[in-house]
Amino acid sequence: MNSSSVLYLPIGRPTFDMEAAEEYYEQSKSLLSELAKECVEPGEIITSPEALEEYLSDIHHVDVDIIIYQSVTFADAQFVKLIQQKRNEPFIVWSVREPSVGGRLRLNSLTGGNSTCHSLKNAGRHYRFLLGNPDETNVSDKLSLYLQTEALVKELSGFTIGVVGEHQPGFYFSDANDEQLRELLGIQIHRLSLEEAFAKAKEMPEEKWSKELALAQEKVMHLNEEDPTVTNFSRFSSYMRTQIRENNLNALAIRCWPEFFNELGAAACSTLSHFTEEGVVSSCEADIHGAISMHILQSYTGGPPYLGDLVHVNEENNSVTFWHCGAAAYSLANERTGAVPGVHPNRKLGFTMEFGLKAGDVTISRLSHVDGEYRLFVMTGKALDTPQQFNGTSVEVQLEEDCMKVLNDLMGDGLEPHYAVGYGQVKEDIIDLAHRLGIETIVYS
Repeated sequence: MNSSSVLYLPIGRPTFDMEAAEEYYEQSKSLLSELAKECVEPGEIITSPEALEEYLSDIHHVDVDIIIYQSVTFADAQFVKLIQQKRNEPFIVWSVREPSVGGRLRLNSLTGGNSTCHSLKNAGRHYRFLLGNPDETNVSDKLSLYLQTEALVKELSGFTIGVVGEHQPGFYFSDANDEQLRELLGIQIHRLSLEEAFAKAKEMPEEKWSKELALAQEKVMHLNEEDPTVTNFSRFSSYMRTQIRENNLNALAIRCWPEFFNELGAAACSTLSHFTEEGVVSSCEADIHGAISMHILQSYTGGPPYLGDLVHVNEENNSVTFWHCGAAAYSLANERTGAVPGVHPNRKLGFTMEFGLKAGDVTISRLSHVDGEYRLFVMTGKALDTPQQFNGTSVEVQLEEDCMKVLNDLMGDGLEPHYAVGYGQVKEDIIDLAHRLGIETIVYS
């Protein structure tokens, strides 16, 4: 994931130990130049409200993602109040440690940070607080996390999900309030007709749909190009690619049954797998929040995510199994089998993915919407190297907490039955994202 651009404002008062403050300033500037996509900074510690006001006027045209306000020494809230009047970005309030204990209090940076946080809280501005020196690993790790989160928030604010068809009857969790989603994340919904998509797909010329077939053949073992369901997959995927390009779609949420089987003559699973593999995450059953959850995990882990139902509990392994009919990115297949084509377990029509997922550390998450409010669920586990448990795609995940307690807590918390699974440990990233968005976090170990 890309990092964020920052406005670094080192603030201090010359009545404190400016020699020590200068050392921290130089180290901080060096660290931020490594972590940030771009670091805008004044070239010296700002020591008066007048100097700050002049600098902010000079850079009024400069766009950044976040402000890093560093109390290099104590400074009162005049400084941060000026910034609030001039800038709208969120803040990281950074206090450094005292260079020595005993005798004079040389910086009093922590009190400066305390005063700044109080002012921002009163004003209703978003901020995070950080204590530590630039050479501390914890500080660089936290800054990196905050900047990545800010980059994701910015990315989502220009995000468009292509929703193809309405969700299935009774699948209320797949729907979303377009206005509320736009208000929280800036995400736009672009709705497409499923029937029109089928009609247009059947008209796609072979020179276009054959490219989709070739891409799939590179990743899926023993794919039979003579199979009519493979041809129908290729036609539909080629049409969806035109929609992705023409409408700048970043993700897809597609109604998959029964129309795909009855009208197109193919399973949707292969198209969902195809585009998720390429980075355009695609959820089945028109699950809008499922697609967003997948994209969040993809952004943090750097790899394709999975979306599945929680279908089985194994107390002996302290594990749960996530499954779906046959959608999973090709590269998620267990290395022992690879991505293998199959048929839908209920409809007996191809083509679908037919494999167990690979082993590794995973993060399970969901942007959840209950009673008109958003929340972010997250837990971690280990995907086990076990044989495929059910027809379609599935993964057995060993949990850190007692699996029966997790199950009962999930039901008590009313989580939706689609869970996004990403390979990598990014729980802290998800928690920080929820904090940044100002929504509840549901965290299981």
